[in-house]
Amino acid sequence: MEGNSGGNDVELLCKTLQVEHKLFYFDLKENPRGRYLKISEKTSVNRSTIIVPVNGISWFLDLFNYYVNSDEQDAFSKELQLDTKVFYFDIGENRRGRFLKVAEASVSRNRSTIIVPAGSARDEGWAAFRNILAEINEASRLFILPNQQNSEPSERLVGLSDDVGAGFIAGHSTQPASASELNVERSVELPSQDEIGSLGVSKVIRADQKRFFFDLGSNNRGHFLRISEVAGADRSSIILPLSGLKQFHEMVGHFVEITKDRLEGMTGANVRTVEPPQR
Repeated sequence: MEGNSGGNDVELLCKTLQVEHKLFYFDLKENPRGRYLKISEKTSVNRSTIIVPVNGISWFLDLFNYYVNSDEQDAFSKELQLDTKVFYFDIGENRRGRFLKVAEASVSRNRSTIIVPAGSARDEGWAAFRNILAEINEASRLFILPNQQNSEPSERLVGLSDDVGAGFIAGHSTQPASASELNVERSVELPSQDEIGSLGVSKVIRADQKRFFFDLGSNNRGHFLRISEVAGADRSSIILPLSGLKQFHEMVGHFVEITKDRLEGMTGANVRTVEPPQR
């Protein structure tokens, strides 16, 4: 998945951010082995880079949200396991102020570290970094994967426009997602039948190494809910007519109920809090 400067790597999206004296470059790329995000930190004296698998972008977004929204005394170091990589998140402080050090360790490349300054006020540097991650996370899931470009030609997701490139929703390619849009745990009230025709409603949830996307859409046969499962570069979808949505909800609720004892004992295994040393 990790790319070099070879001709097989295709740039999908590029962003630049300046925080104090540093420049950060965000490059969403794709090669025959998959999609990844390259984040580079450049100062006047050096440049360092970390490579984030595409399934880790949303985890990075969640962690930066955590550091932006946590009080200074409540923020702990974190370890994020992604496939064969481990990313270490550690807060430090020097004469310029607070910073977040993100280090990548893997068997295929030497350990690499970027350091993101918190910024002069209200962690504005981390917040700006978080906002770009949110934008890239949204864009990465809206890019049409190669094996889907010619599938189901008669079905279109609400809001998709051929005028803005492959798989981008108009108006979303340059604006970072808001905090409310990223909160997938809140309940969503379905719009009326008339409203569905002009309003796109999309949600995403994560389970282990997979992500599931829920998108309301319409075609010449009526309205539907597309549920897509994404694991790495693989994506598969089912189309649920809106008339069956209530039954689908009841069936999922049935299985939640009969497995609730197991579900209550489950916790996410991808992110681990590193306890501070005893003093």
